[in-house]
Amino acid sequence: MTPRSKAASRRSNRRSATPRRAGGRSARTPVDRLRAICLALPEAMEKVAWGEPTWRVRGRLFAQLDDHHHGADYLAVWLPVPLGEQEAMIFTDPERFFRPPYVGHRGWVGVRIDRRPDWTVVARLVEQAYQLVAPPRLAETVKPGVLRTRRG
Repeated sequence: MTPRSKAASRRSNRRSATPRRAGGRSARTPVDRLRAICLALPEAMEKVAWGEPTWRVRGRLFAQLDDHHHGADYLAVWLPVPLGEQEAMIFTDPERFFRPPYVGHRGWVGVRIDRRPDWTVVARLVEQAYQLVAPPRLAETVKPGVLRTRRG
């Protein structure tokens, strides 16, 4: 293989690594969608911790990715929820919600994002988590339902 054909092959492989939708547009992965939701919030930042992306506001954690943690069979996000909601969520929809390790005993909930999630629900839960941990003045700037998600 010549150097020129090797370079062309590498470019071709890079292009094919990105999933495509009908019409040639790039499909966003669940992690890309989650990242966009989290980073749309005021002063939110992403930081890798424990080998996974986490999202924080002024140093306080409000979302953590769970990418098959310790061999689990799911891709999920862990979020703090108001007192008592974790149990209700898991009881009503155990296929979508679960009690995550390490933080579940503190009221956090795991939300699966690998099984065609309802991104409107995910966005609402991320907003709620942000409002629970953000300083009050910042939390007040986020009105419920302010994040918009597109289908797809």
